[in-house]
Amino acid sequence: MPQLIGIDGEYLRSGHLKIARSEADLASLESYRERTQGFGMGLEILSARALHERCPWLGQAAVGGSLCPEDGQANPRLVSPAFALAARRLGADVREQTRIDEAAHDGSVFVLRSGRELEVRSTHLLNCAGAWAGTIAAQFGDIVPMESGHPEMTVTEPLPVFMNFSLGVEGGGIYARQVARGNCVIGGGQGYALDELRARAQRSDLASLMQQAIELLPALRTAHIIRTWSGTEGYLPDHQPVIGPSSTTPGLIHAFGFAGGGFQLGPAVGAVLADLVRDGQTATPIAAFSVSRFTSSPRVATTGPVPSAVA
Repeated sequence: MPQLIGIDGEYLRSGHLKIARSEADLASLESYRERTQGFGMGLEILSARALHERCPWLGQAAVGGSLCPEDGQANPRLVSPAFALAARRLGADVREQTRIDEAAHDGSVFVLRSGRELEVRSTHLLNCAGAWAGTIAAQFGDIVPMESGHPEMTVTEPLPVFMNFSLGVEGGGIYARQVARGNCVIGGGQGYALDELRARAQRSDLASLMQQAIELLPALRTAHIIRTWSGTEGYLPDHQPVIGPSSTTPGLIHAFGFAGGGFQLGPAVGAVLADLVRDGQTATPIAAFSVSRFTSSPRVATTGPVPSAVA
């Protein structure tokens, strides 16, 4: 990353540990390991004994786990702006807080307008609008069943470093990591929307989230929370993204619906989008992520930011 964006982004190849809290969870992790053989993930299944020998800081709620040793973590609050600054250095015109009021194709190029101050014309349009991407896709006839969610995040005061992996839980519900300065970053639960652009964590879900966190990480029992926040993410029914050309409009390329995984996948997806714009194709297999898996249905019921419509 220092060569790509100028900073290391607090990247650490810590390994990622996914916890099983039941024998059924452990069986699910083992099944996933078998299905992903040959993809270079190197997953290692840990029994309860092996897990607690390696991670004595884990609570008794953990009965086993799956370790991906080459996984890692970084700081989105540093990495994401650094990508934008790197793009600017290469000539990109980045406009923050600029709402697109109109997006259309005039028969030869796309025309985007923001109020009366900005008009952009281009042969390609990349729809990477996250939870709001379904609205843009619908303007061009690609109707997708997008839903919005508001995951909660919290961060503790700096603590003595005890967690040497980033942590997830089979079936979801909670994830955590500890940064070099000792703060524990914990996510999960659901906040609520203040309006279409803002979301906030809610106290009842935070209490449940922290109870789960303490069961897995007893060291958090007396930790002070210093900050909480939420945001808005876009989810599709299969929790897989849409990546690739529009089913209706040449030059329109979608990349949205990452269900919380966009920070991890973003750089690679960006490279694929660059291939599609520059070459019209990519060597990366993306057929499984085609928008047509939704738009081929005669009618799609939707919730969230996209109204019900006939595809």
